[in-house]
Amino acid sequence: MKKLLSSVAVLATFAGPAAAQDDPLKIGAALYGLQAEFMQIWAEAAEQHPAVQSGMVDLTIFDGRYDALVQQEQFETMATQGFDAAIFAPIDVEAGAEAVRIAHEAGIPVIGSNTQVNSELLTSYVGSDDTRSGYMEAQMVLEAIGCEDGGNVVIIEGPIGQSAQVQRLEGNQRALAECPNVKVLEQQTANWSRAEAQTLMENWLTAHPGEIDGVIGQNDEMALGAIEAIKAAGLNVEDFAIAGIDGVTDALTAVKAGEMQSILQDARAQAQGAIDVAIAAATDGDYEPQSDIWTQYPEMSWEGGEASYYDVPWTPVTADNVDDLLATRQ
Repeated sequence: MKKLLSSVAVLATFAGPAAAQDDPLKIGAALYGLQAEFMQIWAEAAEQHPAVQSGMVDLTIFDGRYDALVQQEQFETMATQGFDAAIFAPIDVEAGAEAVRIAHEAGIPVIGSNTQVNSELLTSYVGSDDTRSGYMEAQMVLEAIGCEDGGNVVIIEGPIGQSAQVQRLEGNQRALAECPNVKVLEQQTANWSRAEAQTLMENWLTAHPGEIDGVIGQNDEMALGAIEAIKAAGLNVEDFAIAGIDGVTDALTAVKAGEMQSILQDARAQAQGAIDVAIAAATDGDYEPQSDIWTQYPEMSWEGGEASYYDVPWTPVTADNVDDLLATRQ
């Protein structure tokens, strides 16, 4: 997949063709970071929203660089420049509340997407249930190693304090509680990073030789880092049960090769759904959504763009759908 954005960029503005109206809506998408593929897919999907392509929306993508203070400064920028709406994927569930407050005081509606913030001032949220995905991925690993037989697993966590880390861990622990014979040998953050996860796994393989049966990676990048460590140690990946979350391209390839399991988090649906909801919030009118994701997921009812929570479904990656998913990344 082409690399959409440089990880060092602070922001980039995507504009479609010549504006279809005199005053396009100014919408900012403040994303926690653009270094990894998942958020790059999210940003590319946002760029492809019909309202952005037509010029109805002037969309600015902000790279939060995995820093809550950077994200807060970006909201101050949106407040100063009079943005009409903001979409927020915060790095920290608690610290992000200040950014939402800044927008609220400036009269800017904030739509959450992908990661959550602990704020009653949020207008709406378009994302997926991370507790559910954490439970699903842990179940995949536990079923593979045998819940009754027992065994040992390690958990590679996302950034501590981000809602996805908190909720996926809750789901991991719920599944593990159903398999009391399975022991968690190690549990540590790798900050969604493949390289950090590889280092962690290298250390764990040295500390627990021959003892690790499963790897619960709270995202695909970290699961892939664990796979690289296993290969570098000269071990057989097929001797480990490994699962991740997101459905990034390399993970899809690894699923097809039988090296891991994954659950697709639909970045396109989250991004384009959030833009539709943001337009509805900014216009206070009878806006009809322009993205096709609402027909793709009919169980996610539009409700005039006024629902407080839009739950984008998870899709387990399987042998039956992996080729079709890979085809979308060409």
